[in-house]
Amino acid sequence: MSKIGLTATALLLVGIVGALFLRPEVTSPDQPSGRVGDRGAVGDPAERTGALVDQIVFTQESDVGKVTGLIESGTHHLFGQGVSSTTVFQRLRDSERATYALAYGSSMELTVNPAGPHFANGELNPFHVSEIREALNRLINRRYVAEELYGGLAVPRYLPLNTVFPDYARLAEVARALELRYQHDPERAERVIRVEMERLGASFENGQWMYQGQPVRVSVLIRTEDARKRVGDYVANLMEDLGFRVERLYRTAEEASRIWIAGDPHSGRWHLYTGGWISTVINRDLADNFSYYYTPRGRPEPLWQVYTPDPEFDEIADRLQRRDYTDWDERQALMTRALELAMADSVRIWVVDQLNVFPHSREVELAVDLAGGISGSRLWPYTIRFRDRVGGSVVFAVPSLLTEPWNPVAGSNWIFDTMIIRALADIELVPDPFTGLYWPQRIDRAEVTVQEGVPVIRSHDWLTLDTLPEIEVPEDTWIDWDTTSGRFVTVGERHPEGITARTRTRVYYEAGFLDRDWHDGSPMSLADMVLPWILTFERAEEDSPLHDPSHVPTFEVFQRHFRGWRIVSRDPLVVEIYSDQIYPDAETIVSARTPSISPWHALAMGMRAEISGDLAFSSNKADRMAVTWMNLVAGPSLPILDRHREAALADDYLPFPATLGDFTEPGEATRRFLALAEWRDQRGHYWVGDGPFYLHSVHPLERAIVLRRFEDFPDPSDKWLRFTQPAIPELELDGPMVVTSGESADFTLRVSFLGEPYPEDEIESVQYLLFDGTGSLARKGTLSPAGDGAWPLRLEPEELATLGSGANSLELAVISRLVALPSFASQVFATVPARETPQPGGQP
Repeated sequence: MSKIGLTATALLLVGIVGALFLRPEVTSPDQPSGRVGDRGAVGDPAERTGALVDQIVFTQESDVGKVTGLIESGTHHLFGQGVSSTTVFQRLRDSERATYALAYGSSMELTVNPAGPHFANGELNPFHVSEIREALNRLINRRYVAEELYGGLAVPRYLPLNTVFPDYARLAEVARALELRYQHDPERAERVIRVEMERLGASFENGQWMYQGQPVRVSVLIRTEDARKRVGDYVANLMEDLGFRVERLYRTAEEASRIWIAGDPHSGRWHLYTGGWISTVINRDLADNFSYYYTPRGRPEPLWQVYTPDPEFDEIADRLQRRDYTDWDERQALMTRALELAMADSVRIWVVDQLNVFPHSREVELAVDLAGGISGSRLWPYTIRFRDRVGGSVVFAVPSLLTEPWNPVAGSNWIFDTMIIRALADIELVPDPFTGLYWPQRIDRAEVTVQEGVPVIRSHDWLTLDTLPEIEVPEDTWIDWDTTSGRFVTVGERHPEGITARTRTRVYYEAGFLDRDWHDGSPMSLADMVLPWILTFERAEEDSPLHDPSHVPTFEVFQRHFRGWRIVSRDPLVVEIYSDQIYPDAETIVSARTPSISPWHALAMGMRAEISGDLAFSSNKADRMAVTWMNLVAGPSLPILDRHREAALADDYLPFPATLGDFTEPGEATRRFLALAEWRDQRGHYWVGDGPFYLHSVHPLERAIVLRRFEDFPDPSDKWLRFTQPAIPELELDGPMVVTSGESADFTLRVSFLGEPYPEDEIESVQYLLFDGTGSLARKGTLSPAGDGAWPLRLEPEELATLGSGANSLELAVISRLVALPSFASQVFATVPARETPQPGGQP
């Protein structure tokens, strides 16, 4: 799965299928006029617009052991999943034709099913009890998992904070204390589990837990494609050793998805799942991780809807998600308490953060995100190319395709589906793959205004940041939606006394933003921006036929910070958004607030299908209605959507005409549905976008997807090619191994990149933490540079005296302005007592 923060997620092109996809297709007679073409096998990227390759073929390959060989043989060029196999890594390192990129944003955890205390079949679910879930943290030996099961390509992780993201470094003191509190202690874990099982009414008989005369079953749902298979077996063994009857369910991503995320947790089909998550961008602010991973607000799926966090935890998670704090100190205090409560809740047992290796051919290059790698990069569609030529066809292997249905409202969130979908849609702002800060793609500039005292900083000059004592929301700003009349409600109507906001974001879209066509040839209009906003409100309204209870928790969070939006100008397009939600970076505020667009006619077709009770946008509503989860690209949804598209054309259908009529041209609905019908005839699906590639064809049985270059994409092809190699600091720490009491100790940290001293003005901070032999924090501080990449630290005798005798640990964290990932160095040293002066007679 991928988030958003935050998750994780075999057919070779052979025979007829291979011949179909690998032959040159750029002159195929079925392509729409003026859309796709090959302007030559060689050329200058600056002389071309849009994508730098002509075609991308995605195929399914779940056996990572084959990947290097496929790339070396030339049948494939890239693999979309991060690989944690040391065998594959060593082969890639030694290969002449294959190479790799590194990413640091993947994690593995145990997803726990907390439904209960009894499942629908009457069986006891031990993991309904939070104390038993919490005990799992001490039962699992994370260091063993990282070093043995992941072969060293992982580090232990305990908390809902990625260990390589800025927030972990900022909260290092708190994080270290919690890691020590929950360190491996299987005896303590077993004692807690025994007490809680007996409290539930279970008994331990002949080495096995029994409940109402039956063994207590624990089903471990184990992913098979990667190291999680070994982790799943390890966890299953631990459960067996505790006396549970263990059922091991080995499943692929798609098979597992039907059980843990799409299924009803009360059915009792599983207890523990070897989950994986990918942070697809460098997340500079992890404050919403608590709501996402531990509360029903996180996702609309059934599992999230059975989460019942402690009221204090729920309130803090909600406040952090809304950024409801007055200053940085209050934020850090809320984060600290949330970490403590998350460990007590433990519907997720975080196990490791992975160092992922993304294999690719040496002849191919693209922008790789330091967190999400290739699959998480927002810039991969804009930068993928052959090093020696422009054009050509790329073959891209991923471990799963079409894992869940695609729809633009509540469709698949699996990383390998999402990665492809990103290539089909343009985006208003793109995250820097090295820092996580945002750059404008479809906007010209932005103005951010925050209330005085709100902790926000600006890093880039494409936006401005100002403060005001009070930000009043204009009366004509839209703040709500009236389902009955089908129109927006203004601030003047809802709040005649007036309201204020903590932030105002004014977004200036680029010239000609709406003077473009969708992939099906439909001209864009403001309705493509307005309808998604309407759906946000409609899906939360109980009286609406589009109501979806699984959407309500997310909407409630939105509603608590949303203070309205309005269109200031249509030409040029300028939009204002008011909100009480803040982020530490102004660039992130702009990205979070900027309205995006989606083709209103495709949305409207899906809306008709849901209103009629034939399909549903979300898996949760589909289950409740006993209908198909809507899929715009394959499966049984397509003939149903055909019928609703034909009806929409016959009706000249425009949803919410009282509002959207002001943002569409006469006859627009007819033209759009005709274009959509032609698109369906040509492409066999309904996925319409505006990205650098369009969805040429979908082959569910063969597990293959074909993308082709969208020739009318407006940008020069070299626009984002500056993102090549990240300047990750390289650290070397020198210092004594033994320090005698009464002496000082000098340590020197050297910070470099590619053999050269790291520029001092590009280093935001160098922090140190000094721990004594018990793991308690004895001292902390920051270092100052001494030139030539050196950052010295002297610990005076009186500082060392507080450590006592024994082993101690010095840990340093370097935060760069060029990359957001903190770099760490550590050294263990011993403090020993000084020898006493010899006494006469040789006696001490």
